[in-house]
Amino acid sequence: MNTPLPRPPKYFLGPEPEPLDDDLIALLAQLETTMFGHILYWGSVDRGIQASRGFAPRTVGRALTVQCPAADSTILHHAIGLAKQGDILVIDRLGDDKYACLGDGVAAAAQEAGIVGAIIDGPCTDADEMARMQFPVWCRGTAPVTTRLLDIAGRVHVPVSCGGTVVMPGAAILADSDGVFALPPDEARTMAEIALTRGRIAQKRREARRPGVALGAATGATRLVEAELARDDGKPSQ
Repeated sequence: MNTPLPRPPKYFLGPEPEPLDDDLIALLAQLETTMFGHILYWGSVDRGIQASRGFAPRTVGRALTVQCPAADSTILHHAIGLAKQGDILVIDRLGDDKYACLGDGVAAAAQEAGIVGAIIDGPCTDADEMARMQFPVWCRGTAPVTTRLLDIAGRVHVPVSCGGTVVMPGAAILADSDGVFALPPDEARTMAEIALTRGRIAQKRREARRPGVALGAATGATRLVEAELARDDGKPSQ
């Protein structure tokens, strides 16, 4: 008699993460992703994940993380039923780049559940329709071949990989026309405060900049270059 081979569970749901504080959402909504980009080397997803059809309103929310394998979207359909108002889907396609797991039908259900956008490490479909619905999607382009309810496997509320970045369940997401950042909530708050402070200082410097002053002189770059040239007597390095 053959003994059945053990297998892992097809589906797994991690614990639901804490909601983002309202004041953190308001704080992040004041930022552009480039304000994080000026101070951070981590947290941004690969630039190949772009706003679909260029529809990219500044979007802030809690990460609803999903691992959705190959041609199967069973877990994604279930995950939408777990959403809270203001969540953003972050979908790890586990390396698949052929099948579109999100189109206008799934997006409509997501909107109804309170989801405000989606980040997909893979393609979407029905891109024009979703833009008309004003449902923002950041993804790797479009594909005509879609996923199906194949009952293969999947996980929700787990750490996922999206565009080379680890996104934890409940991460704070900031997305706009320049890209996507995902940070733990406490770190997002600290970095947002730093970014806003630096932004205010930079704005004051721009306002104080005298007309006709070269950029290098204003920023100090020229001073650095000239000091180095003087040290080397102006000789080019070999």
